Amino acid sequence: MSETIDLGIEGMTCAACVARVEKVLARVPGVESARVNLATGRARVTAAGPPDVAALTAAVARAGYSASEVTARKERGEGFPWALLVAAVLTLPLLAPMLGLPALPGWAQLAVAAPVQLVIGARFYRAGWMSLRGGAGNMDVLVALGTSAAFLLSAWMLVAHWGMGTPHLYFEASSTIVTLVLLGRFLEGRARHRAASAIAALAALRPERAVLLRDGGEVEVAVDALRRGDLVLVRPGARLPVDGTVEDGESEIDESLITGESLPVPRAVGDKVIGGSVNGGGVLRVRAGAVGAESVLARMARLVEDAQMDKPPIQRLADRVSAVFVPVVLGIALATLALWLLAGAGVSEAVVNAVAVLVIACPCAMGLATPTAIMVGTGVAARHGILIRDATALERAHAVQLVAFDKTGTLTEGKPRVVAVHPAPGQDRAELLRLAAALEAGSEHPLARAVAREAAGLAIPEARGTRALPGRGVTAEVEGRTILLGSRKLIEGHGVDAAPLDRAARALAEAGRTMAWLATGDGVLLGLIGFADSARPSAGAAVARLRDMGIATAMISGDSRAAAETIGHEVGITDIRAEVPADGKAREVAALRQGRVVAMVGDGINDAAALAAADIGFAMGTGTDVSMQAAGITLMRGDPALVADAIDLSRRTWSKLRQGLFWALAYNVLGIPIAAAGLLNPMLAGAAMALSSVSVVANALLLRRWRPS
Repeated sequence: MSETIDLGIEGMTCAACVARVEKVLARVPGVESARVNLATGRARVTAAGPPDVAALTAAVARAGYSASEVTARKERGEGFPWALLVAAVLTLPLLAPMLGLPALPGWAQLAVAAPVQLVIGARFYRAGWMSLRGGAGNMDVLVALGTSAAFLLSAWMLVAHWGMGTPHLYFEASSTIVTLVLLGRFLEGRARHRAASAIAALAALRPERAVLLRDGGEVEVAVDALRRGDLVLVRPGARLPVDGTVEDGESEIDESLITGESLPVPRAVGDKVIGGSVNGGGVLRVRAGAVGAESVLARMARLVEDAQMDKPPIQRLADRVSAVFVPVVLGIALATLALWLLAGAGVSEAVVNAVAVLVIACPCAMGLATPTAIMVGTGVAARHGILIRDATALERAHAVQLVAFDKTGTLTEGKPRVVAVHPAPGQDRAELLRLAAALEAGSEHPLARAVAREAAGLAIPEARGTRALPGRGVTAEVEGRTILLGSRKLIEGHGVDAAPLDRAARALAEAGRTMAWLATGDGVLLGLIGFADSARPSAGAAVARLRDMGIATAMISGDSRAAAETIGHEVGITDIRAEVPADGKAREVAALRQGRVVAMVGDGINDAAALAAADIGFAMGTGTDVSMQAAGITLMRGDPALVADAIDLSRRTWSKLRQGLFWALAYNVLGIPIAAAGLLNPMLAGAAMALSSVSVVANALLLRRWRPS
């Protein structure tokens, strides 16, 4: 029988590290599969039988990383970036000439550059060596190669020109590259940490304590101590500690944080309830069903974690280019050295020309192309209400081919309104609203607020002896009569014949509307009120703009098909997937992803797994924290029109990123042959390298002119 174990992995910095760790773990005898999540620093290993922890950790150690078994979920904090701070402080004096200040003496430059290159930059040598040992070059190799060339050339020239004045040195180039790369990785690490916190936010919804009914008394216990079959007491306003079945009592349960739907749902004896949802006004006794790892919340947390692990490894374009670029540059530099020596040049001249090749090939511009474009793009997005929590999301969004929307709170306002008032034969519409508003006066129920808005301007009578009937409705004395407001079951239980409004009720049901019946306690039918959630004003235009951009749309909703189709047709969506349970949305997204790049837009906890399962997740800023932490992009105004804006900005950013890499490589392609021919001394090579960096940054800064359409 297969068993699974989680390992915490330390030392990973990029997708190449993920691939390397997965490869060595998969080679351990007995391992069936290994999946590594860079965001959480976890590896999930499935083995045929009990996993050999010692063998797994030893395999990871041989690959250059460290591993340990994870026994409890803990958040990994981001420590203070001391290395980045020290590197920046030491690099600033080297940039004095750029600010019009006199340059430091040569030996002073060496003194401040050496710690940056040899101590703080040592991580690039280690990571680059592991990459080469794994059979591929990456940006760590390029950083180590370029900074070493600039540093060593400067140190050699400083010694060679001893007593003859200070020659042109390149210490500022090597230190600046190290500092900028550290800054980019620090920002990426913070984004990964925020994305990983979605799982902890899900777990936080479950209360820590529960009231256990045992031997006729009440005992407060830890939720982890509950077992299947235990009977727990849930008081009004409390959060349910377990999934289970109601054994006694009636109430309305607010499951919006779990299901994403806005209206509380009635629950009575025999009904299922979900742990983490909030009890309304009634006292419930609940028989525990699923507990611990089998609860809905725990399963949703696993879905988020698994969906993140299932994403394909991110292959940075710069890393793919450098896999070919590194050996080519090394080969050209060695060939330059050999050919100049064979041509009769002195050793000094041959070395200078070979080093000029390495300096012109220094990957400063290539290293700046990706982080600069992303940093400018994320800054512009934030100013227009689009929060990019994961830089990878900004890269991925440009390729989106289909956008799947949640319904409630995403395409709709999430606030019900009165859409139909049907008085019974012989009754008056205004009288119907007047009586309904009297019964709902003072209630904070979403439907009560909708009735109050519809009855504005009417003279509302006073209701006496108001009594809530959990799961069914409310009753009170109004103007000397007993009035009932609630479900059809409530009024028929008092002998009321609802048949005169059957046709209206069927029409409302087919349209997916919520209904409230009004009658007197002595059996007189007064009328029927229909409620519906309304589409956001910008939803139709948002869908139309996506269509104009060549992007298809779909809706995934847990609501009834009638309600989903009503909103879908109103906003222009024809691919509608309704009545999808909370743990089924991720499967629907996976089905949509067959051969397409899919974005998911949602706002509820039930959307978190689907947001993580999509190629890119968009969370509404008006929704829950969990959905925002699971998504790569948060729309701060809760406006679906921002989805198209975010995709458009991603396309612009991706274009600038590719242009930056093109120009970075263009300088290398043109400059390397000139340097190899001896026509470009190291000083001019350094100037060309700086020019390439300036052009890449300036091109990326053009993104600041972007505006939403």
